Amino acid sequence: MSLKSAIRPFIYQMEKLIQRVRFTNIPTPKDNWPILLGISFPKSGTHLLDQILLGFSTVAPFSRRLHSFYAEYEGESGRKRAPEQALAWLDSLRPCDIASAHLFARPDAIARVCSQAFVPYFIFRDPRDVVVSHVFYVTDMEARHVHHNYYQSLPDFNTRLKASILGRPDANVEFPNVADRFAPYLGWLDRPEVLTIHFEDLIHDRASALTCIMDHLLARVTLHTPRELILSSLETSINPTKSPTFRSGKTGEWKKYFTDEHKRIFKNVAGDLLIKLGYEKDGNW
Repeated sequence: MSLKSAIRPFIYQMEKLIQRVRFTNIPTPKDNWPILLGISFPKSGTHLLDQILLGFSTVAPFSRRLHSFYAEYEGESGRKRAPEQALAWLDSLRPCDIASAHLFARPDAIARVCSQAFVPYFIFRDPRDVVVSHVFYVTDMEARHVHHNYYQSLPDFNTRLKASILGRPDANVEFPNVADRFAPYLGWLDRPEVLTIHFEDLIHDRASALTCIMDHLLARVTLHTPRELILSSLETSINPTKSPTFRSGKTGEWKKYFTDEHKRIFKNVAGDLLIKLGYEKDGNW
């Protein structure tokens, strides 16, 4: 372990202590300060939500940096982590932490996250834009990704897009079609304790989306800071240049890349998902 890695936890705890001192004028809530948890489906605005939640650190004693990030799959090996690892990670978090995760909605995880210890958020995006973003990310942006060499070996973008829609059922690491990849997250949609966020709303109706994010926390804790100042803190915390995977921040990009064949195979494997998530009313798109 490097010296930097060794002292990082110490620095983090010192920063949290400074935050506590900075906001001693705000009474500790009855059930203690919660953990802010941003849950995301991959390629759906993870870093954007992280930045917004960190904006609360300017108006309350929350940490000024992420405690940690958890993913159900290891990026370089593609190995699926055991459910116990997710629970251990959740149990490692403490009041005033801000954390981020690609976290499946398993019953044990739901029980922990939907408790007084957490204020959880779940962000997702039009799955058609997700698969387009996935192609760019795996092919061009993350050379250590388990599927990078495979995507590089494919002849063109259209073939790679098909792979992102259909998955790789013949691979030696788990990578199912896009609907099956989303399925383990669906349980978050049914929990009133979890605020669901469409990535698109943060692009096209940001003021309303940020208001919902703010109110979700204020339903749990009392801050005497004016609402306008809280919203301004969340807005100014957004900085796309600090996202290592931010590409365009646009919505509906799939329309530029989907051929008729892509539309057909997507409808076959994930048409119902689009309707469930509210992106289409039927299969006529």
